[in-house]
This record gives sequence, C-alpha cells and structure tokens, in this order.
Amino acid sequence: MNKRTLIFCTLLFSTFLVHAQGPVRNRIKTLKVAFITERVGLTSEEAQQFWPVYNEHEATLERIRKKERMELYSGISNAQNLSNSESESLLDDILNLQQEKQRAEQGFLSKMRKVIPAKKVLLLIKAEEDFKKQLLQQYRNRRGGG
Repeated sequence: MNKRTLIFCTLLFSTFLVHAQGPVRNRIKTLKVAFITERVGLTSEEAQQFWPVYNEHEATLERIRKKERMELYSGISNAQNLSNSESESLLDDILNLQQEKQRAEQGFLSKMRKVIPAKKVLLLIKAEEDFKKQLLQQYRNRRGGG
C-alpha cells in the first residue's frame, strides 16, 4: 500500500511538469514501468523476459502512431479538398494501419503469454488501462483547476 501511494504521488507530481515535454515523457515512461511492475507483480526472472518484449511492442505502436499523425491526419484534415480517388486511397491507408495495430496487439499478447502466466497478461492489460485513466484524470483535474 505504501508503495502504491508513492507511485501515485510521483505520478501526480509528474503531471504538474507537463510543460517540459521531453523530460515529462521520460518521467511518464518511468512511472508507467513502476506502475506495471507493481500491478502485474513481475518477479525478477519474469521482468528480464517481459521488458524486452514490452519495449519492442511499445516501439512498434509508437511507429504506427507516428505514421498515423504524419500521413493520415494531415490528409483527413484536408478531406474536404480530396478527390474521390485520393479519399479512397487515404481510407485504404487508415484501414491498413488499423489492421497493423491489431496484428501488433495479437502478436504481443501471444508473445506475452509465453513469457508470463495468462493471469499476469490480463493484469498487464488492466494496469495499462488504469495507468491511462489516471493520467487522463490528472490532466483533466489540472486543466479544470488552471
């Protein structure tokens, strides 16, 4: 319980530092690692196998998100001016990226269940959702207060 309080306080503190994006991004990643490690209850042996697979997956998702931001959203924001064929092509790209994300998630979960027990994989999914919810809630609280 004391460990959770420390993690929560650290997470809360980090959200106040959102103005410096680079360092905050690193802090959030560090907090996420601590949050996941605690929530999933990784042993040191599991952690040695878990984190390389997890980090590879995070890098894959970041690459997909970057592609979405750079290629797709610029096209979508200009959708009014696209021809029918350009719209078809952009829609195909969106569908392909969604399929790529889905394949990445399926591959990740398949790898994870070989690294940690199924129950811990489920705890990981829940921990990631809980972490996102906490960040979002803290962001909303901060914006409401400022």
